[in-house]
Amino acid sequence: MAVGVLAACGGGQTSSLGTSARPATADSDLRTATVHTVPGMPRVVNPNNQYSQAGRGKFSPATKGALDRVYVPNLKSDDVDVIDPKTLKVIGRFPVGVDPQHVVPSYDLKTLWVANEDVNGTNGSVTPINPKTGLPGPSIPVDDPYNLYFTPDGRSVIVVAETLKRLDFRDPHTFALQASLPLPQCAGVNHGDFSIDGSYLILSCEFQRGIIKVDWRTHQVVGALTLAPDSIPQDVRDSPNGKTFYVADLLHDGGGVWTVDGTTLTPTGFIPTALGAHGFVVSRNGKELYIANRGSSTQAIGPAHGPGSVSVLNFATNKIVATWDIPGGGSPDMGDITPDGGELWLSGRFDNVVYVFDTTSGAEVTIPVDEEPHGVAVWPQPGRYSLGHTGIMR
Repeated sequence: MAVGVLAACGGGQTSSLGTSARPATADSDLRTATVHTVPGMPRVVNPNNQYSQAGRGKFSPATKGALDRVYVPNLKSDDVDVIDPKTLKVIGRFPVGVDPQHVVPSYDLKTLWVANEDVNGTNGSVTPINPKTGLPGPSIPVDDPYNLYFTPDGRSVIVVAETLKRLDFRDPHTFALQASLPLPQCAGVNHGDFSIDGSYLILSCEFQRGIIKVDWRTHQVVGALTLAPDSIPQDVRDSPNGKTFYVADLLHDGGGVWTVDGTTLTPTGFIPTALGAHGFVVSRNGKELYIANRGSSTQAIGPAHGPGSVSVLNFATNKIVATWDIPGGGSPDMGDITPDGGELWLSGRFDNVVYVFDTTSGAEVTIPVDEEPHGVAVWPQPGRYSLGHTGIMR
């Protein structure tokens, strides 16, 4: 597989790698030193597992009184379904803006934001949901909000404006514009994650076969990498010890996950999973990565009842330890796990359903929802703060 630096960054190197990847947390290479975080970012309590404070039972006081609910944004029907996770029933539905993509927990955990992109128009918006009532408030006009991330110091929400090829830094409460970063070298910018020390953000460029590295404090692109000529990068997640970034790829080598050294922005391997590798969720104990394989490499609407599955990756070995198929086929996309870690909830993007997987057995239950569900949020979640997406908790 060929890997090179995006032309937009100038120069670069090309390397050839095998299909194995360095383990993210080998016993002989555990990080033991204190992580020196950027100013304003909460400290990393466990340098070997930056997700440790999102463990079972570790709720922030900010989530007190939040209803146990699952929020499903339906892209084509412009609404959000509300599911009671105890009964597995849809108990509510409310309209939002045009083309809702993700339901995103705010940095302070007090609001859930629906990112309404309006893919083909100019009426993008974000709709707040009050977690204590499960009801929406008035929408706020925002340009092209495909996805939302929050800076590690909580001072800005980063609006990922996919169609406009830019990142907009805004006030995390009012969404007033603070600054913009054009990304002409990153067509299809959509998913990302921050380094363990909070100093940079890596984002996928879906239509440009690579990823970029952003210094969010100076609002500069500091690196770019082309993964492969057939690469269609999707979700991004940092390893528990911060040594490896994982990048889902819909198509390369039949679908799978790249491993990348974020410091040098160089690939360290590729782990095949299945066709349509798309979304990531970290297990509650921080030991495994759940990988949603949509069963199709299409970037538009794929076929219903495709060969969708979930792959379970062990962070310590970088090996796939389980694969959960969906009876009758499906299209698992994006979601999160329950607070106890016992269930994985994922949207069925091309099947108008939500899947609930038992994380011990892989057994699956299907719940019908409205049209084209996407970035599902399970709330409340343990953790001190949210970095965005459907709940990247730290």
